[in-house]
Amino acid sequence: MNLAPSVPKICAWAAVLILGFGAAGFGFAATPVPRPKPLPALSAAAAAADPLGALLQEQGLVGPASNLPVVIGLKLTENGKNSRFTLEFSDPVDVRAFTLAGPDRVVLDMPDVLWRMPDPTRPNGKGAVRAYRYGQFRKGNARLIVDLNAAVKVGAPQMLPPEGGAGFRLVLDLTPTTADDFAAHAGWPADLQLASAPPSPASPRASTGKRIVIIDAGHGGIDPGTHSQSGIVEKNLVLSVARAVRKSLEATGRYRVQLTRDSDVFIPLRERVNIARAAHGDLFVSLHADSNDHREIRGASVYTLSEAASDREAATLAERENMSDVIAGVDLSGENNPVASILIDLAQRDTMNRSARFAETVIATLPAVTVVQPVKPHRSAGFAVLKAPDVPAVLIELGYLTNAKDESEMATEAWRNRVANAISWAIDTHFTGESRALPRQAANP
Repeated sequence: MNLAPSVPKICAWAAVLILGFGAAGFGFAATPVPRPKPLPALSAAAAAADPLGALLQEQGLVGPASNLPVVIGLKLTENGKNSRFTLEFSDPVDVRAFTLAGPDRVVLDMPDVLWRMPDPTRPNGKGAVRAYRYGQFRKGNARLIVDLNAAVKVGAPQMLPPEGGAGFRLVLDLTPTTADDFAAHAGWPADLQLASAPPSPASPRASTGKRIVIIDAGHGGIDPGTHSQSGIVEKNLVLSVARAVRKSLEATGRYRVQLTRDSDVFIPLRERVNIARAAHGDLFVSLHADSNDHREIRGASVYTLSEAASDREAATLAERENMSDVIAGVDLSGENNPVASILIDLAQRDTMNRSARFAETVIATLPAVTVVQPVKPHRSAGFAVLKAPDVPAVLIELGYLTNAKDESEMATEAWRNRVANAISWAIDTHFTGESRALPRQAANP
C-alpha cells in the first residue's frame, strides 16, 4: 500500500472528524466494538497547543494505526429480496466473501482496518439480512459477518474507484437462492480450515516452582458479549478485571499468570483451552458478565464443567457462551467430540473434582466484596471453554450487566479491583491451603 495518503483518504478523515466519529464500530444486533487502543495521551499543554493533533491521536489516525485503511461508510440497501452492502474505504483492500451454514451466514474477510462509519444502516428485518456485526477477528484480520433470514447467493465483491467525492467503494450483492444451493456452496475455504490435531499433552511445571494460572477474559474482538444500558461492554469489563487479577497474583511472587488475551482480539474457545494446556496451567479461570431478561436478578456465580446442566438457567448460559465461535465465524468442523467423551477419562474426573473445590473457595470469598447469587451460586453445565481434561477450570460470572445495581458497581474501578483481589485471594487460598480471614462482608441485596 502506498503510505502517502491519497486525496480521498484525506477527505475521508476530514469527513469523519466533522461527523464526530458517531457510531464507530457498531454492529447491529450486537454491541459496540471499541476503537483500537489509542497511543499514550498527549499532555494537557500539548493538547491545548495542537487540539487537532490530539484528536487525531485519540482516534488512531496518527501513529502506527494511521497506515491502516479506514472504513468511512457502511450502507445496506434492501430491495425486496435483494440486498447490497456498500462499504466505503480510504484505500483499496483485498477482501474475500464466503458463506457458512448452521446458522446461515455470509462472511467478508479483510485485512486490519479502522471502523469509522458515522451512521451504518440498520437492516429493516423484512429482507434476507437479519443482522450484521463487524470488528477485529484476530491480529491482522477484520471481519464483517451477516446473519441471514433466507438463503442467498453472494456475488463477487467489487472494489470501485473513488468517484464524486467518495472514497473506494466495496460492493457486495446478495440475491435469493434455494436452501439446497446455499448448502451446496457453504463451507470454509481450504486455507482457513482449522487443523483438527489434538493439543499436545501437558508436561511437568517449569523449574521455577511457581504455579501457573491462566486468566481468560471472555469474548473479545468481533464478539463483544453482553452489554449494559449505559454502554458497558462485557469484553472490556472482563479484560479489565483479568489484568487486575494478574497484577494481584504476580505481586505475591508465587504465581506465573498468563492471559488468554491482553487486548481487544477474538480468541476461539478451542484455542483458549489449548492455551491453558500448552502453558501446563495449574488453574484456568474464565471471567464473564451475565445478562437476564429479568432485570431484578443480580449477583455473581461460579460454574464448573458437567455433562448435564445443574439447572435450566445454567444450560441456557452454557449454550449462549458456547455460541461465541459462531458469532465470530469460526471453523467448528473439528468440534465433534461431545463432553461425554472427556468425562469418561479418569484424569478428567479428578480435574472436575479439583475444579469444584476451587469453585467453593471462590463462592466463600466473593461475598466479602460483592453480591453473590443467594440461591445456587455454584452451578455446572457443558461449557466448551472448560473442557481441558487436565487443567482445573471454572467460569466466573461477575454479575449481571442487565441489573442496575450490578451495573453501577461494575462501572467503578474500585469494585473491579476489589473483585480482582478477592479472586486472587481465592486462588492463593486454593493452592496454599491456608484458612485466612476475609475482608469485610458486602451488603446483601
